[in-house]
Amino acid sequence: MLTGSFKHATPLRIIHHRCRHRATWRFLQTQSNTESRPFRKQLKDARKTTVGVRNRTVGGAVLENWELTVGLEIHAQLNTEHKLFSSALNSSSAYPNTHISLFDYALPGSQPEFQRGTLLPAIRAALALGCQIQERSQFDRKHYFYADQPAGYQITQYYHPFATGGRITLHDHDGIAPEDSPAVEVGIQQVQIEQDTAKTVLQPPFEAMLNFNRVSHPLIEIITLPQLHQPRTAAACFKKIQALLQAVNAVTTGMELGGLRADVNVSVRRNGQSQSVLGQRTEIKNLSSIKAVEDAIIAERNRQILVLEAGGIIAGETRGWTLGASDTVKLRGKEGEVDYRYMPDPDLGPLLINDRLLADLTGTLPQLPDSIVEELTRSGLTIKDAKTLVELDDGMRLDYYDLARAEFEALLSRSDRSTNTKGAHNKKSGVIIANWVLHELGGLLSTSESAFTPEQVSAKDLAYIVLMLDIDEITGRTAKQLLAKKFHGDTRDVKKIIKDENLRLVHLSENDYFAMARELLDSNPIMVAQIKKGQTGKLGFFVGQMMRKGEGKVVALKAEQTLKELLGLTKS
Repeated sequence: MLTGSFKHATPLRIIHHRCRHRATWRFLQTQSNTESRPFRKQLKDARKTTVGVRNRTVGGAVLENWELTVGLEIHAQLNTEHKLFSSALNSSSAYPNTHISLFDYALPGSQPEFQRGTLLPAIRAALALGCQIQERSQFDRKHYFYADQPAGYQITQYYHPFATGGRITLHDHDGIAPEDSPAVEVGIQQVQIEQDTAKTVLQPPFEAMLNFNRVSHPLIEIITLPQLHQPRTAAACFKKIQALLQAVNAVTTGMELGGLRADVNVSVRRNGQSQSVLGQRTEIKNLSSIKAVEDAIIAERNRQILVLEAGGIIAGETRGWTLGASDTVKLRGKEGEVDYRYMPDPDLGPLLINDRLLADLTGTLPQLPDSIVEELTRSGLTIKDAKTLVELDDGMRLDYYDLARAEFEALLSRSDRSTNTKGAHNKKSGVIIANWVLHELGGLLSTSESAFTPEQVSAKDLAYIVLMLDIDEITGRTAKQLLAKKFHGDTRDVKKIIKDENLRLVHLSENDYFAMARELLDSNPIMVAQIKKGQTGKLGFFVGQMMRKGEGKVVALKAEQTLKELLGLTKS
């Protein structure tokens, strides 16, 4: 580890040659013989070929003549204490250039030291993706020169990855395109371990700052087979892979916070062409949100179709995408296996994974999202609510729901006054608590524009409020008031709030309900006539009026029953 003078060092500053084109902050850009023309000439020619293509969309009739094929390459930062090849600590928030080893700087004589702890989250991720773990794998060097890669090569697993042959299934509720309904399977070609690069922060117009804290942060690269044919389904695939990685605690953060990055390979071919031959693919690099994945694929698909329809040729190249843009932009020619000069890393031996470790990790793998959703739907929740619970707040909302439901069922089991769920609460309680966790509490979070934390309203307090409503000790309106008071910081016990503010429901007699209902009906004869003619939806107006007039003493269900009886809407 480097300490001392590096502790308060500012980020390493790289001064670049003056150039007006934003893509040339790289020190060197290798060009093939076919691109030996001056760079300005290349830009000018490229601009000519895209005249009339940029910002245009593809009509439905034209689109039907083409098939889109997409493959994903997902880079995920593993949740580990140390870097991949040194004992330096991982930290995304530490002061720049303070967690660096000699190897991270590629100083002469330094060598990689594989940190075995980094393998555990990688294996968990591969198991969650249904992959076969290889007993023996190997590290390779991928050679390229870039300012953020001081060694001149990246250590990866190109030839012999540690996991292969996975598969995930995407369903309608995962958000796939209607064309792929009801489900589609996507194969995982391989999962490989590799090292991250330094973090580059551009300082326009001619400087870049490098933070070497990120060098050798352990990554996995997940490569899918080219089996995706709809932009929406490709985005859903990425989202599901992200959820799987988070469920098994394999990654640090989600995509929006930089923990995952996506590259997409896009090609098109005319319908009717041989299924064994794909069109020329292009790669769109470093997509930083799920929306960007879908939008970038759409833009590149449209660009390729319009070029081919105009008689042009698609070049194999690496392209970029900016959120909100209408087109992808060329970054450089696409490198191939020969350009990277892959070779086994001579400083690292083979990676061996024994059956005992694999069995232990398989046996302790957490429950996966699809299994949780299935369990929640068996409890009566809709697919939509179950998916939302699983996906919100990195699992914290689901944990909160489980605690609140357990508290509610414990309170309910000790109560002899439950009118709605006693005797069948194992199923109904899940629906009731989910409604309050997602919708009532969720509404307060949206209104206040605050992030969810379990401390805002304790699971015990939420469960008690719902119980009081369930046993008709308070009205729904009062329950919402109590939840809002606790959410906004009232430190009193819920029982004390009910007592101090006289919120306990004082039940009206049946005669009181009928007298109140008759008064409202007599004062609105036109609406009464409309209801009797079949416009029963307007009954809710009278229920609301009774609730307001009763000032917290009217139970909505009882009010509705009374109104229906007076209007002759009850079944004989």
